[in-house]
Order: sequence, then C-alpha cells, then structure tokens
Amino acid sequence: MNWLVSQDKWRFLVRRIRERLWVKPLLICAVSVVAVFGAKVSDQLPLARLAPDVSSESVESLLSIIAASMLAVATFAVASMVSAYSSASTTATPRSFPLVIADDVSQNALSTFVGAFIFSVVALMAMKNGYFEIAGRFTLFSMTVAVLGFVVFTFVRWTDRIARLGRLGATVEQVEGATTAAMKRRRRAPALGGVVRTPQPACTDTDTDTDTGMGMGRGVSSGMGTTDKCTPVFAAEVGYVQQIDMRALQEFALDLGGRVVVDALPGTFAMPGTPLAHVRLGSGAGGQLDLQRVAAAFTIGRDRVFDHDPRLGLIVLSEIAGRALSPAVNDPGTAIGIVGTLVRLFTLWSQPDEGLAAQPVEFDRVEAPALQIEDMFDDAFTAIARDGAGVVEVGMRLQKALRSLASLEDDAMRVAALRHAQYALARGELALPLQRDIDAIRTLAQSVGVPLH
Repeated sequence: MNWLVSQDKWRFLVRRIRERLWVKPLLICAVSVVAVFGAKVSDQLPLARLAPDVSSESVESLLSIIAASMLAVATFAVASMVSAYSSASTTATPRSFPLVIADDVSQNALSTFVGAFIFSVVALMAMKNGYFEIAGRFTLFSMTVAVLGFVVFTFVRWTDRIARLGRLGATVEQVEGATTAAMKRRRRAPALGGVVRTPQPACTDTDTDTDTGMGMGRGVSSGMGTTDKCTPVFAAEVGYVQQIDMRALQEFALDLGGRVVVDALPGTFAMPGTPLAHVRLGSGAGGQLDLQRVAAAFTIGRDRVFDHDPRLGLIVLSEIAGRALSPAVNDPGTAIGIVGTLVRLFTLWSQPDEGLAAQPVEFDRVEAPALQIEDMFDDAFTAIARDGAGVVEVGMRLQKALRSLASLEDDAMRVAALRHAQYALARGELALPLQRDIDAIRTLAQSVGVPLH
C-alpha cells in the first residue's frame, strides 16, 4: 500500500499516539540528551575564543539545583494528573477519559519537568568529567538558564490548568470541543468524502452469492475470480469501527472497476458476521476480488473514538447528564447545562454549508450512509428525558430546548424534536406527582407542536 493510500490511517494513529501519556516525555528526554551533547559543537566554532569564561562550579551548582527539584516536581505532577483523571472518570463518565488524558497543557508540563530533570543529570555528568571547554560551558550555561525559565513559566501555567483538569465543567467543555470538531468534519464530508448512500440495502438476496464462503460470518475470504454482482465483506474482529480508510477503498474500487458500499460507519459495533461493506461489480468489472483489502480499510478497536464519530460525543454528554440526575448525585443544574450544550451542537449541525454543493466528491467510487438526525436525537435526549422525568426544571428546560431546535430551518430536525417532545411529556406525566408541574410541561410541549388530548 502506498503512502497516499495509508495517510488517513497514519493521521488516525498519530491522534491515538497523542493520547499516550509517555510519548511526549520520551521525546523531550531524547531532545534534552541531544541538546546537552550539542553544546559541545560550540567549542569547535571559529568564534569559540570570544565566549565568556563561565566557571564550572556555577554551572554545576545550577544543574544540581534543577536535578534535585525537577524529580520531585515531576512526581507531584504525575500524582496530580492521576487524581484529575480519576475525578473525571467518577464525576463525569469513563468515556471522557481519553479526552482528559490527551490534554496538551498537562502533557507538555509533565514533559517539561521530566525533560529538565534528564537534561540536568546528563549535563552534570558531562561537566563533572570535563567534557566542555570555555565555549561549551557558556553554551550549556545559557541553555540551563533558558530551561530554568521555561520550567518556571510552564509550572505557573500548569498550576492554573491542573486546578480545572478533571473537574466536571472542564470535562464537559472538552467533550463539547471534541464533538464540535467531529461534527464539523462530518458536515464537510457527510459520506466521509464519498457518495451519500441511498437508504435501501446495499445487496439484496437475489444478487448476493452465498457460495463465496462469507455468508456465515467466518471472516474475510479472497473470493478470487468471482463474478458476483454484490459481495459482502464481514468483520473478522469484535469491537467498534474507529476509522475507515476511504482512500484505500477508492483505490480498490478503481483497480476492480466496481464500487464499494460502506455499511458500518465509525462507531458501529462489529463482530464476525457483521457486514462492514459490500462490493458491487459492474458489467465490465475485471480483476481479482481480494476482499481482504476492503476489510483492512476498517480499523476496529475495543472502544469508540471521537475523531470520526459525532454520535459518541452526544452519548457522552448524555451520560454526564444522566449521572448528574442520579439520586446519589442529585445535580439537575448540570443536566440543564448539558441540554444547553446539546442545543449548541445541533444548531451547528443544522447550519447549511454553502460550499458543500460545489465541492467535488473525493471518493466517487465509494458510497457511505449519512448520519441520521433521528439517531443523533436518540443519543442526546433519550437518557436525559428518562432520568429527568421526575424533575420539573429539567423537563421544562428540555421542552424549551426542543422548541428551539424545532424552530430551525431543518425539516428532519423539526420532526425529531417533535417526537422527543412527545416522549419527554409522556415520561413527565408518569413521573411528576404535582399536576401543576405537569401542566407547565404540557404548555411547553404544546409550543413545540405536540398535540394535547
């Protein structure tokens, strides 16, 4: 597979690497070691004789102070971050953990502290063994002062950040930011850069060959030389579809002279027997039908990821609201705030993209379904309406939110908002003990368009 085919997966892997807490500290440690030995180069420069003569004792003292303090600061940073991660998992939802741990400010702070410790230890060893001459000592001294200043700046900035990291409000903001980014990416490419697939099934029973060895869901067979009109490609792993390499599917379809129809969008739970895609062969199609290439374009993992899955962000926000409405927490204010966040997200989703119609389809031989607004509303509002049915202020805010969304110039969103307003009203009528509260919610539901009997 060439570079152009694999670049989508490469970007996906880079994002996953960013979520690993050890990556940045390891890179900074390597840079620190290179910087120490790079200071020796200044001894070989023509202007080395003009460098001020800095005493070895002063440089060693400064390095000793940094080495002694940075290890303690780094240990404190790790303890604080672990505490923040635990808080995020318990007060919000475990699904928000990848976003919290990927916080750039905290990762940069930890990397700075560990890198400064490694720099000071390596530089101190080099100084003790007389590795540097006059110009090298001056260069190392300048680098040490710069490192010390950067450490102080990073610590002050990180202190402000760690006070918020893992707190419920900050976690909600991170989830909203990740969902906003995923929605914007999907709005720019409703079919992941391909052609929007029609709602009808990709294959019917009459044009699917069941003799290819794939109908029983036992993984992927090569199907070499088959002349099927429509051939399904099943998953061979158990997990969630995390990413689809659309470029790889496009190249496969071009080589084959056919089309690939995606069945499983990112966020779909797959298992052996779950169709990932279907390969359609035209009348003039030729070449070998190697379905392994299609299956390899689907990245399947244990957990859902936010990058290409806007529905995950809606689910996580709904989970946070549901936990806030539990009897153990009893925090309807957080649920009301989440409803406002969902209104912002759906308002963003409903905004028309004027340049989308003029944008050419990048992968014209790959079809993929667009996200359905009904499914997104189910992800966002079902749990809140269920868990907040007995809380009148949550019920009222939910009806107001659905009224706002129904007023947008989006017919599908209007229908979905009306349906959820009916469901929320029905749940409130069963859960609320006071008739006055029920009447208040009925009035708001009627303003959404719910008919009252």
